[in-house]
Amino acid sequence: FLLNFQVFRKKAVELGEKLLPAFNTPTGIPWALLNIKSGIGRNWPWASGGSSILAEFGTLHLEFVHLSHLSGNPVFAEKVMNIRKVLNRLDKPEGLYPNYLNPSSGQWGQHHVSIGGLGDSFYEYLLKAWLMSDKTDEEGKKMYYDAVQAIETHLIRKSSGGLMYIAEWKGGLLEHKMGHLTCFAGGMFALGADGAPKDKTGHHIELGAEIARTCHESYDRTSMKLGPEAFRFDGGVEAIATRQNEKYYILRPEVIETYMYMWRLTHDPKYRQWGWEAVEALEKHCRVDGGYSGIRDVYNNHESHDDVQQSFFLSETLKYLYLLFSEDDLLPFEHWVFNTEAHPLPVLHKEDGNKEENQK
Repeated sequence: FLLNFQVFRKKAVELGEKLLPAFNTPTGIPWALLNIKSGIGRNWPWASGGSSILAEFGTLHLEFVHLSHLSGNPVFAEKVMNIRKVLNRLDKPEGLYPNYLNPSSGQWGQHHVSIGGLGDSFYEYLLKAWLMSDKTDEEGKKMYYDAVQAIETHLIRKSSGGLMYIAEWKGGLLEHKMGHLTCFAGGMFALGADGAPKDKTGHHIELGAEIARTCHESYDRTSMKLGPEAFRFDGGVEAIATRQNEKYYILRPEVIETYMYMWRLTHDPKYRQWGWEAVEALEKHCRVDGGYSGIRDVYNNHESHDDVQQSFFLSETLKYLYLLFSEDDLLPFEHWVFNTEAHPLPVLHKEDGNKEENQK
């Protein structure tokens, strides 16, 4: 086992070193794409005027801090701390973080804000950086709770039927749509409840519970009891996909992820019940001879499979289901933080550093 650990540690550090040239930009905000041979980076051509994407450059923190811990080389942690420094200096519209930032000019691109795709895991990593640091990373903590405050003020709304949802923000206008990806936020709010400012613990748990309920409704209101890629709260509908290109389900984990966190933090049995509904739907509609397949339209009574088993189905969807039905002492939250793909990273307890020093 020790030999394997050394092999993987060496490879992890080698890969980290190969990625460092991505940060060679005027601001230190990394490129999205890197030619590892030449060290030349670039951004996705579709991303607002050559911008880097918040969820991409904002979702390096846990891994790079862990790399510094593994290698003893502070450079990895320094690179991600600099990203934060840049973000802290910038003016944020209404305290919100747009999804696009130009790595050359250090200016925001289009003022699009989303807690779903393009934004999601940036917020998750602010909270989890604080948790992974054994609650010593005060900067990460402050940035997280400030961001949640802005999200609550400007993006969270309640439908006429009483469902709380997180809208998307486009240059000051709200689009009353919530993506399946955004459903992870229920678990995030609950996970962050403990450190919430001014006795707001109960309020953050409540936020998590409300988002979990809305996302469950998005599943329950389909024929297959599996949730669509995105659902809307306008034109007289609530928690329903109205566009054909949003009616698919590709084995995504975010709703089950939220059930798992809500179960662990409240032990309300409905979260296991909802999780079991999803298991039954997956078995009934997604199970095929070679594994599991996504579905093209969850509102249809007849399955049209997309014939793809996404990698996150194994690393996240099934893992979160397993944890939902396991005891709390399996990967307990006090010792483990899950990165955005559900890979467990150890909490770096303050005494761990001393222990390792003594073992050297």
